[in-house]
Amino acid sequence: MNDTTTVPLSKATRDKLRRFGTKGETYDEIINRLMENDQYIAFMERQYAILSEKDKFVPLDEIE
Repeated sequence: MNDTTTVPLSKATRDKLRRFGTKGETYDEIINRLMENDQYIAFMERQYAILSEKDKFVPLDEIE
């Protein structure tokens, strides 16, 4: 049994989505790749935010 569903999109949105894909890539694959990229970007943004707050961290060897 194929576990799929139909998601209504305007033709304009479908055409935009199609431009994100490569030849032979399904809409499901395109959407999953975009979501994975978004998760990676969000993760990296959190890491950069932590690194930019260096002054809030004290190395263990500096703690008395």
